[in-house]
Amino acid sequence: MLKEFREFAMKGNVVDLAVGVIIGAAFGAIVNSLVGDVIMPLIGAATGGLDFSNHFIPLSKAVDATNLADAKKQGAVLAWGSFLTLTINFIIIAFVLFLVIRLMNQLKRRQEAAPATPPKPSAEVELLTEIRDLLKKS
Repeated sequence: MLKEFREFAMKGNVVDLAVGVIIGAAFGAIVNSLVGDVIMPLIGAATGGLDFSNHFIPLSKAVDATNLADAKKQGAVLAWGSFLTLTINFIIIAFVLFLVIRLMNQLKRRQEAAPATPPKPSAEVELLTEIRDLLKKS
């Protein structure tokens, strides 16, 4: 069984998966920081400090807290503000990724659109081509 696992791991499947998970986790941390520490404060400043993350609807009569953390300790709450905040974060991330991918595609198209013109053949190549053509005629 150990030998089979080693063969499986050596084929690259496990290594590729591990690398993908590590890169995904690092990318997730970077994106969360970008959205939470850079983009959302700018949006908050533009909207006058509006923050939905602490808004909720109590589902239990025992809940009388004013902030979400205390309300969750007291009973069942519908934390619609957290859901709305995460949805806004997702839309922002999707839009930023769309812009990045669009920019990359435009750069790629520019590189493909301008193919390099082949250099003019040297005098030796022209002479050899002429000799070849003369030999074919004879």
